[in-house]
Order: sequence, then structure tokens, then C-alpha cells
Amino acid sequence: QVQLVESGGGSVQAGGSLRVSCVVSGNTWGIYYIGWFRQVPGKEREGVAAIKFLGEDTVYADSVKGRFTVSKAHENQNIVYLQMNVLKPEDTAMYYCAAGLFMWSPLKETDDYKHWGQGTQVTVSS
Repeated sequence: QVQLVESGGGSVQAGGSLRVSCVVSGNTWGIYYIGWFRQVPGKEREGVAAIKFLGEDTVYADSVKGRFTVSKAHENQNIVYLQMNVLKPEDTAMYYCAAGLFMWSPLKETDDYKHWGQGTQVTVSS
């Protein structure tokens, strides 16, 4: 079983920055992607960014490209960060990290992520 724990959410004004973290533990054999998703009540979950668990390849949603960066801690690849810059009010959401096997579209194939964290709230005020 894989466990994921997010932290680092909070409130910030538009234009500001936040970094959320995801600690991955447990049996990670076979995990291919760590993805970041966000969800607003009443809306579908949106894939934001993903990174290969055993590599550095990344993918981003168009809505965050150039503003968000997904990376892993140098000292511990089981810690995945989502650095969020130039935040906008529309970035307000609950942010989740998730672990999944290989998939062709890591931001769209939400059902292929079998392990999810509990989420961390990000609120951006105008």
C-alpha cells in the first residue's frame, strides 16, 4: 500500500507564491507517476502537473504552465513539491497528490491513480 501526505497549503494574495509538498511512503514498487490535482466543490478534478517517480520528466496543464513547477527533493525522491508562483484567484482549490502506474496521459487518466493523499487547501485572494 502507498501512502501520500500533502502539506503546505494556505492563503495568499494574488501574485504570491506557495509550495505544497507530498510525502510518498509504503510499497512504491511500480509507481510511475506522481500527479498533482486540484478540485473545487461542484467541479471536476483537474490534473495540474505530474512527474515521473523514477525520473525527471514532467507534464503541466496549460492553465499552470510557466507558473507552477513540479519537482522532487534532491535528498529524497519520495518528497514531491509543487511550487506555485504568480497565483491567481482561480487557482483556489483543494490540491491532492496521487500515485499511479504508467499511463499515456497522466493529467487526464485520473482513474489510473490508485493512491491519493487527503488534500491541502490553497486559497488565493484578489
